[in-house]
Amino acid sequence: MAKQNRGPYILAAGAGTQLLTGIPAAWGAFQRPVMQGYGLSRGQAMLAFALLVASYGVGCAIGGLLQDRRGPRTAGLWGTALLAGGFLAGALVPPGNAPLFLLVYSLPAGVGSAFLAPAVLSCAQKWYQNKKGWATGATGVAMGLSGAFYTLFVRLVGGRWGIRVCFAALGLLMLVVCGSGAALLQDPPRSGRSAPLPGMSHKQMLRTPQYKLCVAAVALSAPPVLLFSPEIYSIATERGLPENLAPFSIVLGSAASAAGRLLCPAGSDKLGRKRVLYGVYLGLAAGSIWFAFAREWWVLASYALLTFFYSGGAAVQPALNTDLFGLRHAGVNYGFIALGMSGGSLLSYIGSQALPLTARHWLAGGCALAGLFCVRLVKPVRES
Repeated sequence: MAKQNRGPYILAAGAGTQLLTGIPAAWGAFQRPVMQGYGLSRGQAMLAFALLVASYGVGCAIGGLLQDRRGPRTAGLWGTALLAGGFLAGALVPPGNAPLFLLVYSLPAGVGSAFLAPAVLSCAQKWYQNKKGWATGATGVAMGLSGAFYTLFVRLVGGRWGIRVCFAALGLLMLVVCGSGAALLQDPPRSGRSAPLPGMSHKQMLRTPQYKLCVAAVALSAPPVLLFSPEIYSIATERGLPENLAPFSIVLGSAASAAGRLLCPAGSDKLGRKRVLYGVYLGLAAGSIWFAFAREWWVLASYALLTFFYSGGAAVQPALNTDLFGLRHAGVNYGFIALGMSGGSLLSYIGSQALPLTARHWLAGGCALAGLFCVRLVKPVRES
């Protein structure tokens, strides 16, 4: 297939896989069914979520290294096997065995989805080098819709046959959809006369202050959403929203997430990465204040605002990463940037267990402002 015709297929393949990798944003749909079906306490279910996100961050780095050496298709297929395997294994865990659930579900599912993410993002950017933000958004919008998809799937399948059947069905679906999408991933061909893509290796990147600032910014963007997303159903009902309407918090948040993943990176192509990220972190800070006082339907609106900016920032970061460090090793470099998600997940889990709800709102706003400060300090990388 000619190079000029391959890009749309890459975007379509990436979107198909990303629809099933946005589990962290959709965990609110799983929280109660997992607690009930597996006999887990609130703390154990929150730990399952935190470990899922933390392993996602670590998995991005490992998957990036694999992709750098063997290509996006190999990394994507390994990611599919781990992601689908985690759900299929999770379906077999007996009730009350939290350690086994963490081992066979949270770890492989987090790592597997992380193998897929850098493979899709870097591959799309290489095919659309002049529109990196747009390419990131075009594939990332499907990840934003994961929350709506998983909410409906868990309610329909899990509500009728239980969470174990739901997990097994999702595992089989992932094998087909993610496996097919990963099989189509391929970096653009390079003619014998063309120069190698510019860019520094991950070892060079790790020594720069820009890398440390980017990792910190990624970590600090997580608490405004992850401190609350696992329990958004409970928060919404406690603040006056009818219980039967609480699932709309995830559906609306998913729609806002998809919009953020599409609009923010596309806007950053024209306005600049840092300008858009300034808006992202200011939006997270303002949204955290609004969410702290919101009641009834305003809970949904304020939570949607947070998911819009959180997902929008996550979609801009890969494009900023390639602006700073180049395209040649984009997959592995973004994987090491994504380690910030592990730090943000750990901070969010500790905060959710140690702090009352009011204090969590203060922590969320403070993290957003600290993330803005980190982005402000990022300067272009000077070639040595």
